Amino acid sequence: MSTYRIRRGDTLSALASRFHTSVSALARANKIANPNLIIAGKSLRIPGKVDSFEPAKGGGKKGAGGATGGGQVQQSGGAAGPNGASPAMRRLAEAGRAAAMGMGGYNSQGLCATGVSRAIQKAFGVKVWGNGNQIDNNLPRDKFKQVNMSLADALKIPGMVLTWEKTSSAAGSKYGHTAITTGDGRSSVSDFIERNTLAAGGRSGLKIFMPTV
Repeated sequence: MSTYRIRRGDTLSALASRFHTSVSALARANKIANPNLIIAGKSLRIPGKVDSFEPAKGGGKKGAGGATGGGQVQQSGGAAGPNGASPAMRRLAEAGRAAAMGMGGYNSQGLCATGVSRAIQKAFGVKVWGNGNQIDNNLPRDKFKQVNMSLADALKIPGMVLTWEKTSSAAGSKYGHTAITTGDGRSSVSDFIERNTLAAGGRSGLKIFMPTV
């Protein structure tokens, strides 16, 4: 059994998905009575085999308390970091940023699925077809799995694939939207860099996928 130091922005549900285990298994292993309450800086025992998600040394100051909403940690000071994401997730985030800068920069070109597909192909060598609300069905299941977490939590982790069924624009109402998280807690990338994805209104049908390679 390995250990993981809880960091700001972590949730028990997200950690369970990341370490290929369950919330109940983590709760049992760590004698956590309330899965919605975890503390930054505490060590979390991970049952079974663990992928390389250990944070860098020196990260994760102890917070003043826990939080609600799936165990999100509250902590004073410091921006949310990559939360110990795997090399594959970081690679996808970097490929997504490169694709965005090579297409629209900070201005949307209406080609979000193209940008995401280019990033996935560069990071993992596979081509994913479809528009914004189709790409989720075409993600290879041996390389991605759907996870249950909030958009705010996903944005704190680099390399997560976001898909929406619909957006408020005319094209978005038909084709949806897709993007890749950068891990800074705010922005995502596709055919452009969206500085504040949380502030983007009129989107519905969100699904979130995490690389498992």
